[in-house]
Amino acid sequence: MKFSEFYKLLEEHGWRKDGGSLKLLRTKPIIMNNKLVGVIEKASDGGYGIYALEDVIPVTGYGLTEEEAKKDFVEQIKEQADYYKEKKGTYPEWYEENLEVEYRYDMSAFFMSFPFINASELAKSLGINPSLMRKYKSGLAKASSKQKDLIQEKFSGLVERLELVKF
Repeated sequence: MKFSEFYKLLEEHGWRKDGGSLKLLRTKPIIMNNKLVGVIEKASDGGYGIYALEDVIPVTGYGLTEEEAKKDFVEQIKEQADYYKEKKGTYPEWYEENLEVEYRYDMSAFFMSFPFINASELAKSLGINPSLMRKYKSGLAKASSKQKDLIQEKFSGLVERLELVKF
């Protein structure tokens, strides 16, 4: 297969070359099972911000509470899609009428949403450096994808254990 054929195939699947380099940029979002991923983060003013994980989806939401931010995010999805349809005549590729949102937290927003969870103690139970977890909580450090996967795996195990608790 020639490079030109390879790039054409990539473009058909939502990728494009970044200038003359071999770096590829996503031009079409990945919507799996009719779900768009929204990332919840702590806003600088103490509220909540939500953005679409896919860079090609121009949607953000904001609220003083997590629920306000979620409501705003869902409203913005519809408004952006309607605006696109008004300008182009069709809805954008990423929009589907029954589109669901799967929310994910960045670490600082997680601790803000669940303030009763002690970052240091959670870190110890997950086998992570408590000082590093406190940095994630405060936003001074960002977890890498690998670190997030590790935290998610161990956290899921902790949740499974908690589900077995009976009082």
